Amino acid sequence: MKTRSLGVHGMEASVVAFGAWAIGGWKWGGSDATASVDAVKAALDAGVNIIDTAPVYGFGLSEKLVAKAIEGRKREDILIATKCGLRWDIETPTLHFKSDSEAIYRTLTEESIRWELQQSLERLGTDYIDLYQTHWPDPNTDMEAVASTLQALKNEGLIRAWGLCNESPQRLIAAATIGELATDQERYSLLDREQDQANLPVCADHDLGFLCYSPIAQGLLTGKMDAKRQFNEGDLRLGNPRFSASAREAIQAVLAPVKALARDRELSAEQLVLAWTLKQRGVTHVLAGARTAEQAVSNAVAGTVDLDDEEFSVIQQAADAWPGFVKFTED
Repeated sequence: MKTRSLGVHGMEASVVAFGAWAIGGWKWGGSDATASVDAVKAALDAGVNIIDTAPVYGFGLSEKLVAKAIEGRKREDILIATKCGLRWDIETPTLHFKSDSEAIYRTLTEESIRWELQQSLERLGTDYIDLYQTHWPDPNTDMEAVASTLQALKNEGLIRAWGLCNESPQRLIAAATIGELATDQERYSLLDREQDQANLPVCADHDLGFLCYSPIAQGLLTGKMDAKRQFNEGDLRLGNPRFSASAREAIQAVLAPVKALARDRELSAEQLVLAWTLKQRGVTHVLAGARTAEQAVSNAVAGTVDLDDEEFSVIQQAADAWPGFVKFTED
């Protein structure tokens, strides 16, 4: 497994991280606790040493499952990344998400960040977090205050490094000038490349780690999600235009040369896609989700794959051929 630094102010971490959103179950049609714990364990056994979770992933369930999965292992061998800024137990001026059964609000006040950190420490069964990240920006708390709070937590030894998620380039630069910002986490994949012109150049120029979430686009880049795939009730992909039958059919066509290369390399399409992603300027790590041990081991293989120039070009041409989701979201 290859490793890279989580930015100039971060730690050395496996290039493939375990993304623990799906094991929380919320918006993924539920969770199988035993399979989820086994998936995390399998990832660690395969060389992954960083797990990215968050309180809102299953409303605490993901963090609890991560704690169960790392029981009996040396804490210093594992990097735990979690987040703050989304609360479902209070109301704030900024509503993040609302459905018939849930309402989630944003807040990054110092009081709230410190309270959330203590809750996460308890659920995770640890006395420090390796990488603590803001989940979404809070328009009612300025960046100087947020960065100062996170820097104070680092100075107090409660966290080892801090980062941001879902931020603008301007706020990212501002945070880097205030404190020891280590990382930025954004959605990025072969199908979602807006960050090529946004945060990736900032991360490259400021020596920040860039953790891309949804690098397989929630399953669209596995090469297995064709137009016939059905999604269960409670799955975020059900009714989402990005996962319409026409979008899936178009993605299969774009992936055809990648799948052919995968057969030649005796790898899977997603392993090649992850390897391609890790070669993009500014990208340092990919957060690959898994709900089974088999998936976790498969994801870890991507952290060992080297692409030569010709192979990289094949995948790059496929990426450049993708017209984007706009035409499908407008249908």
